[in-house]
Amino acid sequence: MRIQKAAEAAGVGPQTLRYYEQRGLLSRVGRQPSGYREYTEEQVRVVRFIRRAQELGFSLDAIGQLLKLRSARAPRQSVRRIAERQLQDLEAKIADLERMREALATLVHACACGLDPECPILEALEARDNGGAR
Repeated sequence: MRIQKAAEAAGVGPQTLRYYEQRGLLSRVGRQPSGYREYTEEQVRVVRFIRRAQELGFSLDAIGQLLKLRSARAPRQSVRRIAERQLQDLEAKIADLERMREALATLVHACACGLDPECPILEALEARDNGGAR
């Protein structure tokens, strides 16, 4: 199928297909005698796999590893290790976001908006040490 149809089937734009191919995540695409790219159903499945992995927060490098393991029918422990690393990364990001939320909530609560000439939010953002709320 041509690039536009393949992109629609995979739920991405044509540029994304080209980018995945350039990054080596998608195998080289055949060309018709007319020069049009010709994508296979398997290549569309790979793009869907990439998208789902990205939705779970996997980096393109990690996705590349998963694709290699997928095609090699490698031991599933390798896949699990990659997924466990991703889970740890997500948990760390969630903890960071919770700390940011708490700091911002404290700043918003401390803001009197117009009653005080000082602004605790601006002061905290200007603080050299970025220590958060005062």
